Amino acid sequence: MKAVAVFPSKAHSAHLRDIPAVNVSDIPGGRGVQVKVLKVGLCGTDREIDAGDYGASPPGSEFLVLGHENFGVVQEVGSQVTQLATGDYVVALVRHPGSSWYDELGMPDMSIDSQYHEHGISLLHGFLTEYYVDLPEQMVKVPAGLRDFGVLVEPLSVVEKGVTQAYEIQRRLRVWRPKVAAVLGAGPIGLLAALSLRLRGLDVVVFGLEEPPHVNSDLVQDLGGRYLSTAKTSLVDAAKEFGPFDLMFEATGYSPLVFEAMEVLGKNGVLVLASVTSGNRTVEVPADAINMGFVLGNKVVLGSVNANRLDYETAVRDLAVAEARFPGWLPRLITLRVEGLENYRQALEILTGNPRPIKIVIEIAQED
Repeated sequence: MKAVAVFPSKAHSAHLRDIPAVNVSDIPGGRGVQVKVLKVGLCGTDREIDAGDYGASPPGSEFLVLGHENFGVVQEVGSQVTQLATGDYVVALVRHPGSSWYDELGMPDMSIDSQYHEHGISLLHGFLTEYYVDLPEQMVKVPAGLRDFGVLVEPLSVVEKGVTQAYEIQRRLRVWRPKVAAVLGAGPIGLLAALSLRLRGLDVVVFGLEEPPHVNSDLVQDLGGRYLSTAKTSLVDAAKEFGPFDLMFEATGYSPLVFEAMEVLGKNGVLVLASVTSGNRTVEVPADAINMGFVLGNKVVLGSVNANRLDYETAVRDLAVAEARFPGWLPRLITLRVEGLENYRQALEILTGNPRPIKIVIEIAQED
């Protein structure tokens, strides 16, 4: 079968290749589930892996199949599988459990292992292929009514994990009633964060570089949120006018902005850092003022990466609620669809271009 793969650490090595077919018998004990891949979304992680910035092949393989944002339909199940059936729509969890205590407790997203096992990223082949086989525990069922945008479950799960962790930490306050949230970044994660927070009843201010109007700012406004351009309005000024910000969600990939966010975070507030920044940027910060503000204001910063099964299930639920509350909003996030694995290069080139679409999805196959 066909797959799009890279040679990790080799820049722009993405290529189409033949790989061995997979079968439910590849998973022992009758626990295999074979899935036909219908759609795969691309994001900055795929761009960086293709650029050679990181990525690790599975043991015994010189290549890594790309793709972690997935959506497919079950083709066959093993004799001992009861959770899923042929014809079910599913999204596979990206990370497999490792060896730490957190992994054994069902929280691989909190793993302290030095290396992670993540489809399409590290040590596990990804989903930019025709079929895959995995355990049913590694899949989440998606209702048929969400099939047009079920590929958004994985990126939304990352948001859900960060938001859930914020609320979990704030249980320390016994009574926490956040009113205003700020989302830094108006890309796909930022827009999904705005959606998640609006569904929780918060007023949301989204910050992006580009001045409105444009599709991203329109999407924010259609959620009932407020879009501000950082070219026109600083975080400090925005906090004075629209704050205090009880919850801030950072999704820009620009690390200096984190310290600005720390300065304007409201008392008893929580700042969620969700973007992975690689590089060597340095910045001068008002360290004493930030430190004093956090101590006297009982503020919290948390880092959040990946997601666990509960976060995926929350994402499925929120997609259903969002489609009912904001009909037609979710499909507008998918601003480019590329048909066929053979056109992967087109998708990767657009992913690295400027301006970039909100979400690129490769349509791998149609349903039988």
